[in-house]
Amino acid sequence: MLDDSINQRQKKQKQLIFRSWHRGTKEMDQIMGSFANDFVPSFSTAYLALFEEVLENSDPELYDWICGRCPPPANKVNAVLTQLLDYDYATKRSRGSDEAKF
Repeated sequence: MLDDSINQRQKKQKQLIFRSWHRGTKEMDQIMGSFANDFVPSFSTAYLALFEEVLENSDPELYDWICGRCPPPANKVNAVLTQLLDYDYATKRSRGSDEAKF
């Protein structure tokens, strides 16, 4: 039973990392993929669900929020989005691998 839970969690982590690296625009692939590689392996189940909510937003919306062009609507803000907005992509970016270290 515990093994199934761990396997499901790892499967969800891998799915979210893959989705982060395959957004549709190169810029967002890099930003979201690097963030996912850095944080998804240590996210709790609740944070994985919050990150999945973040991924439901469009690239243009997310990019505008990340770049500070406009603030995200209050109904979109959650703990993971706040962490993403504080993420220093320029110094933490990955080399483009969708393989996180678990």
